[in-house]
Amino acid sequence: MSKHLDHELGSEVLDQGHVQLDPGKTYCMPYIHIPPPGPKARAILEREGQYGPRCLTKEYGFVAADGYGCFLEDPDGNRYLDFTSGIGVNSLGHGDRRVQQIIAEQAEQLLHVAGGDHTHPYYGELCEKLAHLAPGADPKRVMLVNSGTEAVEAARKLATYHTGRKKFIACYGGFHGRTTGALAFTASHPAQQRGFTVPQDTDHIPYPDLYRGKNLDTLDTLKETLFRRNPPDEYAGLIIEPIQGEGGYLVPSAEYMQKLQTLCRTHGILFMVDEVQSGMGRTGKMFCSEHYGIEPDIMTLAKGIANGMPLGAMIAKDHVMNWEPGSHNTTFGGNIVACRTALEVIDRLENKGLLGHVNQTGDYMQKRMRDLQARHPSIGNVRGKGLMIGVELVKDQRSKERAPEFRDRFVQKAFENGLLTITCGPNAFRILPPLILTKEEADIGINIIDRVLTDMELGMRVDERSRYAG
Repeated sequence: MSKHLDHELGSEVLDQGHVQLDPGKTYCMPYIHIPPPGPKARAILEREGQYGPRCLTKEYGFVAADGYGCFLEDPDGNRYLDFTSGIGVNSLGHGDRRVQQIIAEQAEQLLHVAGGDHTHPYYGELCEKLAHLAPGADPKRVMLVNSGTEAVEAARKLATYHTGRKKFIACYGGFHGRTTGALAFTASHPAQQRGFTVPQDTDHIPYPDLYRGKNLDTLDTLKETLFRRNPPDEYAGLIIEPIQGEGGYLVPSAEYMQKLQTLCRTHGILFMVDEVQSGMGRTGKMFCSEHYGIEPDIMTLAKGIANGMPLGAMIAKDHVMNWEPGSHNTTFGGNIVACRTALEVIDRLENKGLLGHVNQTGDYMQKRMRDLQARHPSIGNVRGKGLMIGVELVKDQRSKERAPEFRDRFVQKAFENGLLTITCGPNAFRILPPLILTKEEADIGINIIDRVLTDMELGMRVDERSRYAG
């Protein structure tokens, strides 16, 4: 495939399916020439299905073989616009040339140094950068790990160590990982806990859902129900996502987050904010917490931090991270290649205009999606910040009745039309593209959403008339 750079933020153009949107400029388009999954993709899926672990879920039969910018290609030559970015991981898109250069350069020198025993120049540099970027004036310390789940596990351990308390509070619908400790916090789907031994140390409260009229009353549940059953001084920490990811991309009010933080501080409960999906520029600020004016005691990061390299981080206030040497460690956390890649991501966000681009493109996408909402009765709600956007599909805008089957069909149909999306919550889907997405690429994706919903809504009306005639 021939490729050429299309814009400064890193998207590239391939050699088929071009379209002219502006004079003198060529853009890549989705290109489906074999109904997916094609024969090569099916063979790969069948092999994984035979020898893989059975527990992995596939929303549709997509197999990635190559990628450039905001586009992915399968082994059969179909091309897709990616509105998933590996669940928010590929911040700088696919095939970013500078990231590839950093990885290649570092591979010629060192691939691994165990941070617990030795170190390398980029470990402390990245810790310093994250500590200074984290919200609030209090000094911070950083623990580098491999993933979001491991960051949450470290946060659990630190909270119990620092406070001497054993219980936690989390939110219904929240997702914080699938290892044993993190699983005690997770409450987004019964299958994630069913059949496993899960610590019984976490109580859950409702998460705000402004679309359905739930806001500060969820705090009443905490104060009037939970704290009457268990004294507040039994809880080490409360963990919350500033935008609830798997729970449906729910966005709380700033007032809610601030009052929740105050409530935690009143009772000596550590305020733990899970920014694994919402952090690193995804919402138009370096961290989503900044939108609410809050300062977490402990914050967890991963996904978009290193553009595909395995890396996570736990950031805590200096006085909170008071554990003794040897009380926690990790072999691969803070890998030298991952650290260098993360520093590049931060530089692009902080110094190369990427944060401003996310705000502009995110505002544009939300406006266009709300325009679609006015024309599509199946779109009940559009919500989010920056390029973390949730679209809730309903049977009727007036009743707000959820439409999970319709949502699932939409995600499949979008895939068949060259757009990759993923579900969240009972009846929503995510718009989670690489942060380099251009307005032109946003238009391409939104036009596919428009076309697919138009066809599906027409089919629903035909079915309704057929039932009535029968």
